[in-house]
Amino acid sequence: MTRRLLRFRIGSVTLEVEPFDTPTARAVLAALPFGSRARTWGEEVYFDTPVKVALEPDARDMVEPGEIAFWVEGRAIAIAFGRTPASRGDECRLVAPVNVWGRARQDVRALKVVKPGDPIRVEPVDEPDR
Repeated sequence: MTRRLLRFRIGSVTLEVEPFDTPTARAVLAALPFGSRARTWGEEVYFDTPVKVALEPDARDMVEPGEIAFWVEGRAIAIAFGRTPASRGDECRLVAPVNVWGRARQDVRALKVVKPGDPIRVEPVDEPDR
């Protein structure tokens, strides 16, 4: 898979995301560009996508801030940056096992300002020096 950066514009926050070489990342790349609306669950932003994938063998419900996850049952991208209602202590625990398919280059704690309903755009990043 060609390494390609993605840009997530989530309300007033912009994140560059490096996709991993996974079936989920390939499915997200194939669906670009697309828009959505933000939803929040504790310190997590998630949003609907046109992507449909299966749960991968290494799926897990705990993620690190900065990891980009895909919630299979909800067909949604999830970005946790702190505690959720499912967390115990300071962990980032999501509602169900997710496919981790990328990593944000910026500090995802910037997502604290995102409100439910904020517009989202997911698109490829243009090649540099074009």
